[in-house]
Amino acid sequence: MTMMKKLLTSAVASALMVGGAQAEISDKTVKIGYLADMSGTYRDLAGPNGLKAMEMAIADFGGKVGSAKVEVVSADDRNSPDVASSTVRRWVENEGVDMVGGMVASSVTIATTKILEENNKLGLVSGSAASSITDAHCTPNHIHYVYDTYALSIGTPTAIVKEGGKSWYILTADYAFGHAMEADVTRVVEANGGEILGSIRHPFPTPDFSSFILQAQASGADVIALANAGADTTNAITTAAEFGVTQAGQTIAGLVVFLSDVHALGTEAAQGLQLTTGWYWDMNDETREWSDRFMEETGARPTMVHAGIYSSTMQYLKAVEATGSDDSQTVRKYMMEHPINDMFAKNGRVREDGRMVHDMYLAKVKTPEESTGEWDLYDIVRTIPADEAFRPLSESKCKLVSGN
Repeated sequence: MTMMKKLLTSAVASALMVGGAQAEISDKTVKIGYLADMSGTYRDLAGPNGLKAMEMAIADFGGKVGSAKVEVVSADDRNSPDVASSTVRRWVENEGVDMVGGMVASSVTIATTKILEENNKLGLVSGSAASSITDAHCTPNHIHYVYDTYALSIGTPTAIVKEGGKSWYILTADYAFGHAMEADVTRVVEANGGEILGSIRHPFPTPDFSSFILQAQASGADVIALANAGADTTNAITTAAEFGVTQAGQTIAGLVVFLSDVHALGTEAAQGLQLTTGWYWDMNDETREWSDRFMEETGARPTMVHAGIYSSTMQYLKAVEATGSDDSQTVRKYMMEHPINDMFAKNGRVREDGRMVHDMYLAKVKTPEESTGEWDLYDIVRTIPADEAFRPLSESKCKLVSGN
């Protein structure tokens, strides 16, 4: 075969591949699954309003990619890896789901991303916290988008230790997320010259924190850290307030605190609480504009997870449109090669381990006197640059990272 014939053959093959990829989505539906805790401990931070954020993204994109309609199915995983696994397996093996978004409990995410990998489908994880999701549990079939325990531990614990909170006692949710949070916080506290006096693990979820708070109080630690989230965090903070923990001189450190938690607690109970967040609704005109639309739809201001679900869904649809394919590896590669600049992140980027790296923020809850309204809850104290916020690849255990 002559060189000219080879080039012509290659060109024809490439054109057929592109045409085939376009046809792949032009004659069928792009189907997205939304998986989250819709009724339990994590309902408010993601839940039904996360589904609404996803639907907003699809509507803003026009409701279709090319001539292919975008369809959403949803399910309540009840924070159960077994329930989530059976749901996702049915979606991807029998119902044609191309991408699964949402995903909150880390144990759910670790279980379901294995199924996505087996079936070569894509997961966009916005709600889960465990940093192991893009470390020991990384796959080529998911992206961890909003935050993780490594990033949260860089912000709040570092600030508190530097302010004099040297001795720590940790209350930990007894599953993958809590374990990861405890490990990351321990690392940061000790690296900054502090010490961990002890820790105790509580069942997930836990309605009564009395015995756990009493043990933490008895430790005499400067700081009682809460390595839990959602209703567990608000219940623990409420119990600590009832027992006069902060009045006695100990600091409560909420390690995974969402806007919905602070709103539920109110500024009277939560004032002065330091936290780390990946996003805040009142940061600039762009975040406020989107948040106003979200509030019109839901009656609430969005958490960072809601914003991440919208952003990740929009970025997914852009990638499908640009590549003409809903193949997971094609889409993931495109997302890795193109920076994210939208209402959620500026110059965000997806690394080979699947971690979406972006700036994080140290925030402080306003006092009742400082707050000008129901949702005016945070002061942004400082920006944590993306490269500082997330685990460096040089420390990664991910199988996808060069050298591992």
